[in-house]
Amino acid sequence: MKMRRKCRVWWPKQLSLCRPSSSTALFGWFVSCSSASLDVVVAHAADEVLLSKNESGLQGILHCTNENMPVFLQETSAFTTLGHCAADFSCNGQLSSIEMDKDDQRKSNIHGHINLQNYQDGFGENYGRWSCGCQKLGELLEQCRQASIGNSNWMQFIYDSHEYFGSEIHWIPRLHHIHWNGQIVFDCDVHVVVYETPRFGVHHFLLCFGSSSEQVKNPLMKPKWVDELHQKQSLLDLDAVILAINSSNAAKIFFDRNVRPKRSSVQFPIVCMFSALIWNLLAISVASFSTLFYIILQLLSHFASYGSESWICIILAKAFCNTWKNIRIRCCQILYWPIFLGGDYHRSLSCVEYAEKAALHRHAMWSCIVVDVFLGSLIGLALLFHAESACLCVLKFAHNITNNLLRSGCVWLMGVPAGFKLNTELAGILGMISFNAIQIWSTLWFHMGFLFIYFIKGLAISGIILGVTIPAALMIDMIALATLHVSSVNWFLSLLYSLQIQALAALWRLFGGRKWNPLRRRLDSYDYTVEQHIVGSLLFTPLLLLLPTTSVFYIFFTILNTTICLLCILVEITISIIHATPYSKIFLWLMSPRRFPSGTWLEIISSQSNAIDSPEIGCLNEIGSPSTGTQQRKDSSERRSSVLVSFLRSNLSNIGQILLPHYKNMFSGVCGSFITSSARGLLTGRRMPSTLGTGLPAPMPWMSIPYKEYWRLCRDSVIACMQNPEHHLIQ
Repeated sequence: MKMRRKCRVWWPKQLSLCRPSSSTALFGWFVSCSSASLDVVVAHAADEVLLSKNESGLQGILHCTNENMPVFLQETSAFTTLGHCAADFSCNGQLSSIEMDKDDQRKSNIHGHINLQNYQDGFGENYGRWSCGCQKLGELLEQCRQASIGNSNWMQFIYDSHEYFGSEIHWIPRLHHIHWNGQIVFDCDVHVVVYETPRFGVHHFLLCFGSSSEQVKNPLMKPKWVDELHQKQSLLDLDAVILAINSSNAAKIFFDRNVRPKRSSVQFPIVCMFSALIWNLLAISVASFSTLFYIILQLLSHFASYGSESWICIILAKAFCNTWKNIRIRCCQILYWPIFLGGDYHRSLSCVEYAEKAALHRHAMWSCIVVDVFLGSLIGLALLFHAESACLCVLKFAHNITNNLLRSGCVWLMGVPAGFKLNTELAGILGMISFNAIQIWSTLWFHMGFLFIYFIKGLAISGIILGVTIPAALMIDMIALATLHVSSVNWFLSLLYSLQIQALAALWRLFGGRKWNPLRRRLDSYDYTVEQHIVGSLLFTPLLLLLPTTSVFYIFFTILNTTICLLCILVEITISIIHATPYSKIFLWLMSPRRFPSGTWLEIISSQSNAIDSPEIGCLNEIGSPSTGTQQRKDSSERRSSVLVSFLRSNLSNIGQILLPHYKNMFSGVCGSFITSSARGLLTGRRMPSTLGTGLPAPMPWMSIPYKEYWRLCRDSVIACMQNPEHHLIQ
């Protein structure tokens, strides 16, 4: 049994809502995956009368339009003339039914059906018709028709009814026949998918949410039918179809620019001139402000380059590494924002999906700067007005921590902590070392406490000027510097604890006749001598008895140091979240959620079987020659084409689907076993890392161009934002 051919017609919604003209040409793409399946994406329709007035060649217009389409779409299918759509209006705008027979009138619904004989007679009013049923067109379209029939496909549509879908009237075309790879096909399953034309800033279609580059881990053993399924040819190339739909509006604009006469889009010149003046003043002010920052940054860069090799700069760079890293990121963002905002994105305008991604990429950097500076201004102004109160609170908190926790803790550990009987001599030595380190560092900070008020004010000013991430990074470095005595004591105790644990483990292996092989990283058998066993026994006993004393001190300072590290990691995560959050996407999602699709689905509206009952049309065979007699009616009654009408719908992304990829990328550098490895390291005497390793914006090279050129670049990038991307297509 021969497989019935399937044809999917992707029809624009605005074309179905308009009252069809008597003769229109359809333009779009043929997307074919197999010999039994064909997808036809209709981009727009043009009146035959309008095309006949065009002096330039239609083939040249189609070629020029196709060159402006995405490269993948050009490789898959070319923008061409799809076919012709005809209708006959003779009853006050309704489709003609004057020559219907009685049986057909009983079958017709309230909308009315066109008589196929009258449909053919309507062809004769202009140019006549061919033997296959195609209307003879004008010179330009007839050349395209002959070329399409010879090279690929040609479709003949008719408007035989209009239907109510909800409260809207839709004119859904019926496929009369199709020239398919040199054959004339009447009986095929037709699926008309009505789609709303994607527009920039309104909506577009997307097959699925997420990156298509994600690799799926294949199992080691796959059934044979899985390989056969992958080798089977696909019946639907949705990637090319969705790309063509997203490019339909750009194709219409490119086509109309060459066909239709140019008209001025300025309706209110005074309002446009006033808005342009305001926008130019805004661009000049933003460019001047950015250039001032640019001059300051260039001067600071020159000053820093002179003393970059001195030992003081090297020590400061290591002590304030987080601050220096975030300052460089912010400086590069300030330098590069006009580059990103005024980037060349005209090539992406041919597809709405690409244009949306390019726009989000353009606005990502400056939106991050604005939000960061806004948060920094709020916190900085509040901190600046309450600098003295904040300074007193911090100093009081540090004094309480030093006296009530550190010093009291050392005295407590040198006694009988929690009822444990410790080695008095070892506890006294470790307690005095810890107590002296705390006393020396607290005395140093006491004499430098008068500078803390200036540090608070500098923190507030840096937040107002550079954003909240700079003072947050400075807080991490200052916390690490202020708690250097705790981390130093913890480092000393962790070293002592780890050496003691390693010695006890080695001596325990000695009793079992085992030895660690560091080259092969395994335990090997080893014959120890009697003297080695005696020495090992003498060393094992005191080390084991002194382990509780060392462990108590190690646990106390490890808890303090871990708390400090967790606080620094929390601030680090906050900085990374501020950098990684897509503020422009969130704002646009709140204003227009349809700009963020997450997959497509079809809403089936109607399904019916369309019979072709005309004795002259129904009996046409595949080569276009009519037959006669009763065989004609028998062939026409058996030739039926099922018609399915559906609407192309789009799922919308929620806020979690928008933020999740960015936050996943932020934590991509974090080891999945961070908590497990940290806990294991704390038990064996290794220190907990003070940074989590979350992602920050990629570093960019330092930019140095003349001041006038940078000012002009900033001004042009702001002015370019005033224009809608669709206006670039028309210009």
